[in-house]
Amino acid sequence: MKAKLGIAPIAWWNDDLAELSDDVSLEECLLQARQAGFTGIETGRRFPLDPNELGPILTAHGIQVCGGWFSGRLLDGDIEAEKDRIAAQMALFKAMDAPCIVYGETAGTIQGDRNAPLATRLRLDEDQIKAYGRKMTAFGEWCADQGMPISYHHHMAAPIESEEDVELLMKHSGEGLPLLYDAGHMAFAGGDVLRVIDRHHRRISHVHTKDVRRTVIDGLDRTKESFLDAVVKGAFTVPGDGSLDFVAIVRKLAGYGYEGWFVVEAEQDPLKSPPLEMARIGHAELLRVMAASGYTVEG
Repeated sequence: MKAKLGIAPIAWWNDDLAELSDDVSLEECLLQARQAGFTGIETGRRFPLDPNELGPILTAHGIQVCGGWFSGRLLDGDIEAEKDRIAAQMALFKAMDAPCIVYGETAGTIQGDRNAPLATRLRLDEDQIKAYGRKMTAFGEWCADQGMPISYHHHMAAPIESEEDVELLMKHSGEGLPLLYDAGHMAFAGGDVLRVIDRHHRRISHVHTKDVRRTVIDGLDRTKESFLDAVVKGAFTVPGDGSLDFVAIVRKLAGYGYEGWFVVEAEQDPLKSPPLEMARIGHAELLRVMAASGYTVEG
């Protein structure tokens, strides 16, 4: 089986909390990502949207786009409006031969609000998720028909956060809505990271290998502290520096035949956790667990 290893620029600069950002250029970020061994990178706010500008920069560093966040609003929005909103990113990603666009639901989310405690996040009942699932399926099918599929990102502090939320969304959506599996977000939400793979492996099209620091998560007061507070405290880290068993996680994915991108996406304070150093730790750990799981890492 084949795997590709990518990383997200959120280790260098945070799009939700600007203070958690290194003062580095896009070129320096790409240089460090490649020095650490990664061949792919997800996009962020410092990436140009013109493929004629971005393409040569990526080529010069021997790295490719392996995904990137789209702030979706379909929960309370209109599909036709979302088609217009995603058009520019879709055109860029198609030109860059990216595998997918990462769809994150931002309608009703509190993930970017430091004043909103984790316990106050929007919770949907099954009827609401059923209606939402129909819209997401239609949108996912349309994106795939345009030549650029989406992958749905369950996320802390968002309407689809918990293992139960994911279960209901998968139940009430069709195959046209692929799932992004994020080990760190699922662990933070209290879910069983291996059971989610067992239940939904057929829908998993993209993987974020985010690790967690269990002591930080367990010490949070969710009635007072926000998602961004947790990030600042160091809730997330790279594989090899946290609490999750990535040998078990990757072996589980391998057992179901998953092939594709494994992306390190770990937002941290770059002053406390130097991005290049952490990227190297994450890459080394992924190489170790990939070898143990029978993967051949491309690039």
